[in-house]
Amino acid sequence: MKYFQKMILLENRWRALCIHGLMAIAVLQLTGCVVGPKYHTPVVQAPSAYKEAGDWKPAQPSDQNLGGTWWTMFQDPQLDALEQQVNIGNQNLKAAEAQFQQARAVLRYNRADYYPTVTAGPSASRQRISSRRPPATSIFDGITYNDFVLPFSVSYQADVWGRVRKNVESYREQAQASAADLATVNLSMHADLALDYFQARSLDAEEQLLNSTVTQYEQALELNESRFQGGIASEVEVEQAKTQLQTTRAAAIDVGVLRAQYEHAVAILIGKPPAGFSLPPLPLTAPPPHVPVSVPSELLERRPDIAAAERRVASANAQIGVAKSAYYPLISLGASGGFESSAITTLINGPSGLWSFGLSAVETVFDGGRRRAVNDQARAAYDFQVAAYRENVLTGFQQVEDNLAAVRILENEAKVQDEAVVAAQKSLDLSVTRYKGGVTSYLEVITAQSAALADEVMAVNILGRRMANTVLLIQALGGGWDRSTLPERPECCPVVADGKAN
Repeated sequence: MKYFQKMILLENRWRALCIHGLMAIAVLQLTGCVVGPKYHTPVVQAPSAYKEAGDWKPAQPSDQNLGGTWWTMFQDPQLDALEQQVNIGNQNLKAAEAQFQQARAVLRYNRADYYPTVTAGPSASRQRISSRRPPATSIFDGITYNDFVLPFSVSYQADVWGRVRKNVESYREQAQASAADLATVNLSMHADLALDYFQARSLDAEEQLLNSTVTQYEQALELNESRFQGGIASEVEVEQAKTQLQTTRAAAIDVGVLRAQYEHAVAILIGKPPAGFSLPPLPLTAPPPHVPVSVPSELLERRPDIAAAERRVASANAQIGVAKSAYYPLISLGASGGFESSAITTLINGPSGLWSFGLSAVETVFDGGRRRAVNDQARAAYDFQVAAYRENVLTGFQQVEDNLAAVRILENEAKVQDEAVVAAQKSLDLSVTRYKGGVTSYLEVITAQSAALADEVMAVNILGRRMANTVLLIQALGGGWDRSTLPERPECCPVVADGKAN
């Protein structure tokens, strides 16, 4: 009967100890204050409209179709198929995903400071006491005994001043920044693929043009050879035609160098070795689509790199609070208990129980200015992140303006160049007619041919540049990404490659 009474008494003591410990933790948490400045998003000056937009059609709510699969605007099935493979095989994207998972793990690690640490260290030993150890009258002299211990301990640092909360807040914002970095890499990889793809198609169009011109020059050479054999033309004119033909053939072959490099670049972007990938030729013919452009202020919510920079500002702000908490005492709670006995059969009996509970507060009295230096460092890191954020915003505005100007100017240039192509072709036709009529020499034909070919090659290159700058404009606008896709609690909500929470 006494045994059960002792067990009940020990259980009541443990229950009271736990209740008092939990109450102390709750009181310290509820009465604690969070030190450090309250976060406000840095102010940036956004223009009311883009300077280079001109009469550009503003974006409508129905135009917000860039997100996720913005490349479908180009209506190119081959591009669509390649873009889908980026999320599967691109290694830069996988590296960014791993960095985000690392940031999530670091956040979870620091978030564990919200909870107490519980340890257990059971031990068993057998010892013999010397019969001749001092004092000589000890009753333990010559005794051999067993010692079985089953201890438990609980330790906890109370977050009275908000150090843990600010630290977790900082790492949560770092994880959000990493999620935005992942979206930035995702956008960049898809844009790089589109750029390389359209450059390859532009070279296909140039090669097609050169090969077509080679056919025309072959016919011209045959004409000159016939005229030479008939005594109408000179051998000089034959050699001039042959020179023009071979030069154009060499130019057509030279296109293959860059074309192969772009094909290899596409292979790497989709995660395949160049040896096992080929990009079928497909000359570029259609002009780029119109890209809807919203007001500049929306760029702050649309670009993942700007969102990442802003989250790092918030993280640096939280670190100021962490540094400031060092001026306040560190309050720790500790409790231990368990069982100890010389016989394992009586280890968990009531009389074998033991426990202790304590509270401590440690305050740094003098540190030679170390805490002040840490505070100054935290504030300087915050100022650095603010400047980096504002510079990122300015760079974003610049990139949009640059590509708006390029798209608009190249569109006008393409119209003028098309007129130049028509005029050059008409000039060539007239020169050929004059040459066949014996009015002029073949040199005039060669000059007209060179001008016509140069104008046509320029027209093809302008079309390729228009496609590239359209892709860069989409990238500068954020590719339809939205800040709302950032995970609010990245420690529990993983995201996919484009930065959206699952």
